[in-house]
Amino acid sequence: MKFRKIGVLTSGGDAPGMNASVRAVVRTALENGIEVVGIYGGYHGLIHDNVKYLTARDVSNCISRGGTFLLTDRCDEFKTPEGMAKAIETCKKHEIDAIVAIGGDGTFRGATDLTNHGIPTIGVTGTIDNDISATDYTVGFDTAMNTVLDMVDRLRDTGESHARCLVTEVMGRHCGEIALLTGMASGAVAIAIPEIEFDEDACIKKMAELRAKGKRNFQIIVSEGVGGIGSGFGENLAKRIEEKTGIEARYNCLGHVVRGGDPTLRDRVAATRMGAKAVDLLLEGKSNLVVCEIDSEIVPVDINYSFVLDKMYKNKLKDGDLDAYSAEQIAEMEAFCERKRAYVRELYDLANALAK
Repeated sequence: MKFRKIGVLTSGGDAPGMNASVRAVVRTALENGIEVVGIYGGYHGLIHDNVKYLTARDVSNCISRGGTFLLTDRCDEFKTPEGMAKAIETCKKHEIDAIVAIGGDGTFRGATDLTNHGIPTIGVTGTIDNDISATDYTVGFDTAMNTVLDMVDRLRDTGESHARCLVTEVMGRHCGEIALLTGMASGAVAIAIPEIEFDEDACIKKMAELRAKGKRNFQIIVSEGVGGIGSGFGENLAKRIEEKTGIEARYNCLGHVVRGGDPTLRDRVAATRMGAKAVDLLLEGKSNLVVCEIDSEIVPVDINYSFVLDKMYKNKLKDGDLDAYSAEQIAEMEAFCERKRAYVRELYDLANALAK
């Protein structure tokens, strides 16, 4: 179809680089003679007609800003038939032919629903957790890691001064990559992530041996998903370490500070490439795709395929999830999951080996 007008929205948790993606969508569309409607507040804004036509000037200077100037929300109403009907009515009112939706897996489920209701939609990743298995990289991940690294480096200063153990919990939901990579980069003595069982006894034994050899400060990075979000694993680990080793321990939860801040170069470039690619895909007549970065290339992946791959990697497959896929596709998914698990294990083992 010939697109005259497209909408763009950001949904779910905000991520540094979302504004850069919006900028790329707006300017790529305008360059191709397509008007752009900014949808404010994610799917909630689509339901309640909170929109504004965007020009090239409206996105000036936003490439360097964190958060999302389009604002965001998590909208349960959009999951209902009534909510979807209102969203479609907004699209008809403004003659929106297609939508680019920037966010995480929840955003992409909404994109599929829109496509199924006749509004072609393309998803662009925007989540700090890097927890979308179909892509090597999600927009916001690099900035979040650099924020964590800066905080942990500061904690090391006080840890060395007081001869303390600092247990730092970081975001990531059920994906431990923020903790894994920042733990390695900060020289943490231990890292706890959901993907690999944490050996607490080995950690405590190592700390006692290193303290006997004169090591003063200990950094431990814990992903929030270990033990289940809200389980208190990190805080309780700090208490057990102090009880069993005599090393004074403090617990720190970085929380939502990890979401904020101006995006790094890595995130600005990835976001720009993905946003432009999303518009190109719409112009090619494609929809229900998520724009991914695989082996440094920006490529489209079927959204439903990405959902199933994610379930497989996270061991959450249900009966019937694989019915639509060939034996070759299933084998491809299984091989992908094995490579990703091997990669995580390799980094985890290397970080542990170097923690002295």
